[in-house]
Amino acid sequence: MKDLIGIKDLSRQNIEEILNTAKAFKEVLNRDIKKVPTLRGKTAINLFFEPSTRTRTSFELAEKRLSLDVLNFSISMSSVVKGETLYDTLKTIEAYNVDYIVIRHSSSGAAKFVAENTTASVINAGDGINEHPTQALLDAFSILEVKGRIDGLKIAIVGDIIHSRVARSNLYLLSNFDTEIRFVGPPTLLPKDPPDNVKIFYDIKEGLKDVDVVMLLRIQLERQNAAFIPSLKEYFHVWGLKKDIFSYLKSDAIIMHPGPMNRGVEISTEVADSPRSIILRQVTNGIAIRMAVIYLLTPKEI
Repeated sequence: MKDLIGIKDLSRQNIEEILNTAKAFKEVLNRDIKKVPTLRGKTAINLFFEPSTRTRTSFELAEKRLSLDVLNFSISMSSVVKGETLYDTLKTIEAYNVDYIVIRHSSSGAAKFVAENTTASVINAGDGINEHPTQALLDAFSILEVKGRIDGLKIAIVGDIIHSRVARSNLYLLSNFDTEIRFVGPPTLLPKDPPDNVKIFYDIKEGLKDVDVVMLLRIQLERQNAAFIPSLKEYFHVWGLKKDIFSYLKSDAIIMHPGPMNRGVEISTEVADSPRSIILRQVTNGIAIRMAVIYLLTPKEI
């Protein structure tokens, strides 16, 4: 494949190949020398039109671990603030003869547009409310690492589903496996017409009963143009994950979050820092997954 635009484009075989490749790269990250010469001489540019800490640093580390030359494109210091279009920005970057473009953009479809207008391999680091494929892949890799399987698990995704590209990518990925998928949250934040393979729950205790995995999502206020919840305090009171909910989960259930976490909104501190939480493992695994994706993609020959 030339690009990774979305999980929707991948088969189960594609997903498993990425996960298996990431397992090999995870071993590299545990060595004293954490770099391989695999892509020496190639160049990657990180084109982030939205704020990011984890995803951007994770991609940059993955690129450097593969011995890529890395450019970080700062939007606030670029000609974009002067009115330059995405197309013209792309063509300027392409003139540098880069091999990989990692893009995050507020508009759904931006990554696809870039991929169609460049010979470089394009990786979607999140486009609007569309997809965030590498997050879903690192989530799956983390589940597989802890549980030893994905098939047969009950997985609840909790929170702001309708505005979440993470939820959408995880839905596409988990639908390739034999899983029970649950969406849990207030009616205003859940889809009105969910896919047939998704169970909807408005009560968190009922929605998390006997699940193996809990994926929490933050309330994405920056993507909302209306009041979808009365207040963040009330959201935490009704739908936030607190330690008293643990009794409804399976005894070995794990807690996940794509970050950034809002403690006291979607998750309590005691849950975030509990032994059940694998949130920091997700951060570490993000590097291995992004190394695998970059390694497996093939830029188009000019």
